[in-house]
Amino acid sequence: MVTNPHPKHRECSANREIILDAAAELLREFGYKRMTIDELARHAGLGKGTVYLYFQSKEDVALSYIDRQNIMLQDSLKQILQSDQPASNRLRAMLIQRVMFRFQSVQGHKQGIDDLLIDLRPQLFDRRSKYMEVEARILAEVLIEGRILGELIVDDPFQVAEAFVDATNSLLPHSLSPTQLGDERRLYERVSTLSDLLVRSVSRQAPTSARDSAQKNSGEPVTN
Repeated sequence: MVTNPHPKHRECSANREIILDAAAELLREFGYKRMTIDELARHAGLGKGTVYLYFQSKEDVALSYIDRQNIMLQDSLKQILQSDQPASNRLRAMLIQRVMFRFQSVQGHKQGIDDLLIDLRPQLFDRRSKYMEVEARILAEVLIEGRILGELIVDDPFQVAEAFVDATNSLLPHSLSPTQLGDERRLYERVSTLSDLLVRSVSRQAPTSARDSAQKNSGEPVTN
């Protein structure tokens, strides 16, 4: 039997999300150093005491915001995993998504992200390692499924998944210059090319890349 959450629980969850939404705005506009609990409460339309009911400090707010972004990414990867596309195409889509999702989430507030990396470096590194482990496990699931279906050739799915995470990490926001962060189209081209190469390395039949699709639609010959 499914029961609806108690109204008080819904209110608590809503207030927490409102505070994190306000934190996202402040990080984008002012950066971590200039964000204060007073300003956070004002942006959220809540009392300062209410903010402290949900978060112990400004650091707790910032880290919780980053946690929320990564949980959203993990959910989107799981949705791709559960789609009915061939394993190779799902794998490619997941590799692209883990880069482009993060790119889109930090657009417009690079300075705030830099501040976080400086002021919360130890906590972020610890969290980042855990995020990557979860993402690698999700990638491993599609690798295992692809192997069972005979679509992919993989000896150690978990090891390959970790290698794919390491490879695409080179295109995550903390590895890019401000100029690169401003060019979404170029980043998409780069991660698409890299993902094609990675998926081809484990595929019995290569997935359809963005370039191949464009050539097919235009009537141009497709070359591998």
